[in-house]
Amino acid sequence: MMNTGLKTTRTAEQSVQTTPAHPASPQLKSPQPKSAQPSHRLPAMMLLPACIIIALLVVIPFIMLVIASLTNFNMRSLFTGEFDLVGFKQYAQVFTSSQFLYSLGITIVFTAVLVATSMLLGMGVAQMMTRLGSVLRTLVSIALVLAWALPNVASALIFAWMFQPGYGVINWMLSQLQMFGDVRNLSWTTNPVLAFVCIWLLVIWQAVPYIAITVYAAQSQLDSSYLEAASLDGAGPIRSYWSITVPLLSPQLIVIGVLSTIWDFNIFNQTWLLTQGGPNDATATVGIYAYRQAFVSFDIGRGAAISMITTVLLLALTGVYLRRMFKAGKEV
Repeated sequence: MMNTGLKTTRTAEQSVQTTPAHPASPQLKSPQPKSAQPSHRLPAMMLLPACIIIALLVVIPFIMLVIASLTNFNMRSLFTGEFDLVGFKQYAQVFTSSQFLYSLGITIVFTAVLVATSMLLGMGVAQMMTRLGSVLRTLVSIALVLAWALPNVASALIFAWMFQPGYGVINWMLSQLQMFGDVRNLSWTTNPVLAFVCIWLLVIWQAVPYIAITVYAAQSQLDSSYLEAASLDGAGPIRSYWSITVPLLSPQLIVIGVLSTIWDFNIFNQTWLLTQGGPNDATATVGIYAYRQAFVSFDIGRGAAISMITTVLLLALTGVYLRRMFKAGKEV
């Protein structure tokens, strides 16, 4: 009997000793095989082709542009390969040129007019699309996409034909309406104001489709309860649009405004194909002036300096937008 009791006691003591001190402590997991661990090389390998393309098409040409703007590279350099580093001499000559200052001034004013009118017209078309039926809205969307997809060169040639004196359809239509008398032989590109009107109409015709489609897509996602509450408070459609819809669309409108400013500031094909900067350099924007300096006068160093000045101005504008966007993100 006593032996049996001793055995039972020893068995209990052994069971207590074999019990872990912390039964709830987690057990160590066996390390995963190397093949199952996530690899950090895959994202880098997937981004490598895009980085190579950006380097070839953006970074390297930009570095070459900076270097060229600090030299006197010209036609002689094209054949001999010889040029001298002149530092910021090209920039000093550009900023003291009255022709450059005039080109910069009309570019800034013309860009402001283009952005303001294209934004207003695009927002108007988008608002109209919200009130159309599905069939008409589809037809309008198709027409906008077709106008937007047409290349700049083809659009400029079409407009040049439409405003051509003698057989241009615009002059014929105005003559038929008897609004300004017989203007069939009117040359739009020989008058500075009318030349700007031609370029303005062409750029607006190409810019409004993008703005209208983008604003309509954003506007269709807004909560309609805000407009319903405004109508119950007695607000009309115009006041509701400017007091409720536009503030809600402000993030999208800011992006569109910045992109439109960059595009309109850099317009070249439309102006060159319609007026080539004429008459008497009246429509010679910064793009036209830089092209003439670099590829007509073959003063490539000065043309590169003008392009660098334009790049810095647009980067400053983009920086203001990014700063505002990051600030708004922190407040949220």
